[in-house]
Amino acid sequence: MSPIRVLVVDDQALVRAGFRMILEAEPDVEVVAEAADGVEALAAVQLHEPDVVLMDVRMPNMDGIAAARQILDDGSSAKVVMLTTFDVDEYVYEALRAGASGFLLKDVPPERLVAGIRAVASGESLLAPSVTRRLIETYVRRQPARALPPGIKELTAREREVLELMAHGLSNGEIAEAFVVSETTVKTHVAHILGKLDLRDRVQAVVFAYECGLVQPANRPGG
Repeated sequence: MSPIRVLVVDDQALVRAGFRMILEAEPDVEVVAEAADGVEALAAVQLHEPDVVLMDVRMPNMDGIAAARQILDDGSSAKVVMLTTFDVDEYVYEALRAGASGFLLKDVPPERLVAGIRAVASGESLLAPSVTRRLIETYVRRQPARALPPGIKELTAREREVLELMAHGLSNGEIAEAFVVSETTVKTHVAHILGKLDLRDRVQAVVFAYECGLVQPANRPGG
């Protein structure tokens, strides 16, 4: 298999060097470029076509959210992972709304950084359920209510149930156990949900479910 191609974007050269050193020690990861701000990141994505973009949130010239939104709106296949100092952060929430696949704290241990890159590259989201809930509870009520898209009516009853469990933070394996079906069946449901709602990945699906009122934070399991 070809290595996972990573673009590291941060305005601090030492931070970029640290991430590069960690990632390039792995045989299946290649840092194809670095960028110091969002403008440089956009150019690097076009030039190097990375699989994963590690994107700092706060940078001069163009911040990470604007850059992530532009990368994803341009139809790039790259997955964007935001780098931040605080896990509950309005900027992180906006990045997730824009289509980022998750986020990592800047002081993440090396093994978790590498595991996160691999997970995102393979199509998984990078959000712990507890962090998702805190973000939702902190910021979702500040957003204007999202209109339900036409595609919501196309969801089957089972697909709506799967969407709700996704929003509560359950993994595909846990959803499969809940419905006594195979994980492959759950993955098919998730793919149908994303397609019908025109969403990029399950992170956007979680944000969508809360913002549209399909799931209420106060009614989640265990809380």
